[in-house]
Amino acid sequence: MKRFSLSQEDREAIRDATAEVEKTTAGEIATAIVKESADYAFYELRAALIGGFLSFLAMLYFYDSISIWLDELFWDFTPVYSASFMGIVVIVVTGLLYILSNIPGADRFLVPGKIISQQVRQRALRYFIEAGITDTKERTGILIFISYREKRIELIADSGINKLIPKEKWNTIVDSIIKDIREKRTAEGLVKAINECGKLLTEHFPIQSDDTNELSNDINILED
Repeated sequence: MKRFSLSQEDREAIRDATAEVEKTTAGEIATAIVKESADYAFYELRAALIGGFLSFLAMLYFYDSISIWLDELFWDFTPVYSASFMGIVVIVVTGLLYILSNIPGADRFLVPGKIISQQVRQRALRYFIEAGITDTKERTGILIFISYREKRIELIADSGINKLIPKEKWNTIVDSIIKDIREKRTAEGLVKAINECGKLLTEHFPIQSDDTNELSNDINILED
């Protein structure tokens, strides 16, 4: 996660920003980063198999030329040699393409954008529940979730917040985070987003006298 690596200083800045914001609002803010929301193995294998099949079709088209070339290489040439050669090439091409498809970032070219968005959304929702964000007393928790390899961000608000704050408000904050991350200012972007979320939450959910900190202020870096 080189691009999204956070120093201890970055983590402390995010934690402190969250704690400071929550001094003025009953809302709770959680942040998390995951390297990849899904493995997309099906799409990687599919791409490799399609590439292998296309290489087979190409060799069929040039079958006569391949046979002539092999005949010049071997004294005892038979059609079995051509079939074996084609089989080996298909296996090698398929294997190489599968390896290449596992290069970080390749999924963006192999997997439909809609599928990637769905997987990131599902992973964010899963963490939303796992982290207990749905368990806040007034259902006033929000999650800022970054999926590194997919280059996607989800900002999910609980039901208590959604009743009063329209989704469009969060979309503006998400766009701002994306811009900062692209400029390699991940920590600064998150701190700014936390402060913007705090302004909205304070307006609609001001701090109460009996308020307690219900969620961790630390950013959670997930393994999967």
